[in-house]
Amino acid sequence: QVQLVESGGGLVQAGGSLRLSCAASGRTFSSYNVAWFRQAPGKEREFVAALSLSGINPLYADSVKDRFTISRDNAKNTVYLQMDSLKPEDTAVYYCALTRYSGSYNRYTTKNYHYWGQGTQVTVSS
Repeated sequence: QVQLVESGGGLVQAGGSLRLSCAASGRTFSSYNVAWFRQAPGKEREFVAALSLSGINPLYADSVKDRFTISRDNAKNTVYLQMDSLKPEDTAVYYCALTRYSGSYNRYTTKNYHYWGQGTQVTVSS
């Protein structure tokens, strides 16, 4: 089974930046479409960004578009989330996720992702 470990979270002032990393186990990381989700206290987990196998055509939630950048390094079995211009409402636990689906599927829903990390806390102060 695939195991994922997120890192890079922390405390940052509004307007600042953080870079999250998600290291994946296994030799077939490049075979998975990847995504980032986040979950604020008392709220459901929500979609943040997704990236295809090739790293082409990233998809972003409207709330983070033009501020966050998802990327992947298949040679390192790692997916990244560069977060710029952070806002207090970005405060959440951020999770990376992999899906076994590689064809046509809804990238926005948690139900379509099969492997999850434990999350890393991002806190943005005012």
